[in-house]
Amino acid sequence: VQLQAFGGGLVQAGGSLRLSCAASGRTLGSYAMGWFRQAPGKEREFVTAISSSGGSPYYTDLVKGRFTISRDNAENTVYLQMNSLKPEDTAVYYCAAARGQASARSRKYEYWGQGTLVTVSS
Repeated sequence: VQLQAFGGGLVQAGGSLRLSCAASGRTLGSYAMGWFRQAPGKEREFVTAISSSGGSPYYTDLVKGRFTISRDNAENTVYLQMNSLKPEDTAVYYCAAARGQASARSRKYEYWGQGTLVTVSS
């Protein structure tokens, strides 16, 4: 599976962005999907994940209530809607695919996109 994340950019605090993760090579329908992020000088951290069927999404407390993960298996795409963005959300965002159940553990993910940079200005 090849994953490509896009949709990042520069936004002011309080603004919104929607990231997309498009897959090629195989259908995403059999994979759980996750979004992770890595801020400058920090380790990669879990943001959100969703099951292969689109149910049971869960989020890190840092983004709960502001971010929404969704997927369109027919379009082979996963989305991350980010609202009420904060400067601390600034990071490179990565999408990833995992066989089996969704997980917050990056080691569970077999395929990774190249990342898209989100910069939130104060």
